[in-house]
Amino acid sequence: MTDDRARRGRYALRMRMRPVPWERQPPTWREARPGIVADALKRAQARPGGNWYVLAAGRDIRPGRPFGRTVAGVEVVAWRGADGRLRTGPGACPHLGAPLKDSPVRRGTLICRWHGLALDGTAFAGWEPFPAYDDGVLAWVRLDRAGGGTPLERPVVPARPHPAGAVDAVYTGVGRCEPQDVVANRLDPWHGAWLHPYSFVDLTVVDTPAGDGDGDGDGDGDGFTVEVSFKVAGRATVPVRAVFTAPGPRTVVMRIVEGEGQGSVVETHATPLGPDAAGRPRTAVIEAVVAASDRPGFAVARAAAPVLRPLIRAAAGRLWRDDLAYAERRWALRSTGAFPG
Repeated sequence: MTDDRARRGRYALRMRMRPVPWERQPPTWREARPGIVADALKRAQARPGGNWYVLAAGRDIRPGRPFGRTVAGVEVVAWRGADGRLRTGPGACPHLGAPLKDSPVRRGTLICRWHGLALDGTAFAGWEPFPAYDDGVLAWVRLDRAGGGTPLERPVVPARPHPAGAVDAVYTGVGRCEPQDVVANRLDPWHGAWLHPYSFVDLTVVDTPAGDGDGDGDGDGDGFTVEVSFKVAGRATVPVRAVFTAPGPRTVVMRIVEGEGQGSVVETHATPLGPDAAGRPRTAVIEAVVAASDRPGFAVARAAAPVLRPLIRAAAGRLWRDDLAYAERRWALRSTGAFPG
């Protein structure tokens, strides 16, 4: 058997005839050393973000209607120009402060519904646009004053499968925490099968940036390599090898490197919003799933993408119900000094 065929057999769809009870799976707390996660988080936070923040899914900003969101305490409005390109800028009208997210868009021009001031996305009457970028899946905005770092012309967008051969979906959730708490959650792969037994089984971290995995990793990279089986239906599971990396201060990417869907990515972006009424920080988790497969039948999945997207978002939402509780707990402990960070 060739190495390629052996790998395919190792990561083929399989049935678990005798699932290991949740409480009998090998504990991971010894391997999940806080220092490893903390060091990975520090490296992520030190990487340049260029003052770019993920604003929303690109398809959430539709022609003919505005989209509003507060990012890092800055009110932002976004819309599509007559050419379909993304436009972003301050969310308050420069005239008397009307909320531009409630204003109609006519032929690519945003028209304030209080007094009719019209904005086409260029500077006008004291209103200055923000740099914007649409990567085909996500919409980004650059906020230099809020970011405070050296601006980059474009955001750092992870490599993805080619759009023509992929299905993408974007989930958005909000938690009372800071971006670092979301990133720390994703840089702790050891919790997967314990916190999410409905989705993952047989999880083993085989390599870490410190070379402290259970397998043959050498620690030369800056990612966490995991072998895990995804539950798909009943007792059927799909085993894969995946790598978690943090290419920016608010982004963690999981990429399948072996197994079904090789090359597929899950990008988790943590966007700070602003404090809630009680002064607690709020962060949006904007997670893009970009799935691909070399199976001939995947063309059917691409054709059914509009039907699949709500299902993918629902699956992500179930995971993030637990993971946001994790991130919120981490922030609560940090804010009282009971946990370092």
